[in-house]
Amino acid sequence: MMNPGSSRPLVEVNNRIRSKAIGDLKVSLVPTRPDTTQYQVMRLMHHRNWRHARILNLSDIRCSKSTEFFKQYHRLEQDSGFESHTVFCGKRSAQLLLKLPRSSKTRIVLAWGLSPRLNPLIERCLSRLDPKMRLHGLLESGTKDKYRHPLPSLQKQQREWIERILRQFDA
Repeated sequence: MMNPGSSRPLVEVNNRIRSKAIGDLKVSLVPTRPDTTQYQVMRLMHHRNWRHARILNLSDIRCSKSTEFFKQYHRLEQDSGFESHTVFCGKRSAQLLLKLPRSSKTRIVLAWGLSPRLNPLIERCLSRLDPKMRLHGLLESGTKDKYRHPLPSLQKQQREWIERILRQFDA
C-alpha cells in the first residue's frame, strides 16, 4: 500500500534514526491501532482464513492525508536526497529481504492507488519484486502499475474490491 496512513503505535516508539544507520535497523513489531484501510485487509484475511498478513508500504511516512503525504515524500527526496523512507530503497535491501515472502505460494496483493505522484515509489517497489512472485491486485484499466486502493470512499466499492480480489485468488 502507499503508507501507514493514520495507524498509530500503542506503545512509545523511538523514531529518531540517523539516516546512515537506517539500513542496519532491526525489524521490530509493536502493537498498533489500525487505520480503516487495514481493517479492509482484515476483511480479506477473514474471507481467506488467513492468520497472518504483512503490509509493506511504499513509504514509512505516517500521514493520513495523501496530499500531505505527497508533499512530505517529495520534500524528503528532492530537497534532502533522502530515499530511506521506503523499504524499497537500496540502503534497506537487507530489511526488505526479511519482509518479502520466502515461499512462492505466498500471495502478494498490490494496492497502492492510482496517483501518478507515486510513480517513483512504484517503480522502486516493482524493481525489487521477483517476477515469479504471485502478484494480485485490481489493475486500473489502461495502466501497467496502478492498482486500486483497498478502501475506496463508497461502501459498495469497498465490498466490490474484496469480491474482485477473492475471485482472483479463486481463479
